[in-house]
Amino acid sequence: MAYDETTPNPVDLHVGLRVRARRKSLGLSQDALAKSIGLTFQQVQKYERGANRVSASMLWAIGKALDVPVVYFFSGYGEGDTQAFGEPSAEQSIGSFLTSAEGQELAASFPRIRAPRQRRKILELVKALADGE
Repeated sequence: MAYDETTPNPVDLHVGLRVRARRKSLGLSQDALAKSIGLTFQQVQKYERGANRVSASMLWAIGKALDVPVVYFFSGYGEGDTQAFGEPSAEQSIGSFLTSAEGQELAASFPRIRAPRQRRKILELVKALADGE
């Protein structure tokens, strides 16, 4: 499938989201990652948005800096696949959720709710909303 030059390629978007998710999970800023791989934070920002395509050698360097193999960045990608890169589809779904901005915010905030009953009520609300769609 051909893509116009004004829209980022879906693979580039996916790779960028995976870079961002891993960077954030390690608590690194874009600037810290950029310095560790010899780039500017703006370039890392463009990679994460999918605006610029990451070369193979740069993806290798990013993987080393983030302590993940290169295949990590492609994990979960694939339309209609029941498995992509050996991950069961439930793990793909969770991975996609955790690479989204909302998923990262929710994953960071939810553990700060101390009351088990409140946590359970939030889970029930999310399930009810999901079932309603």
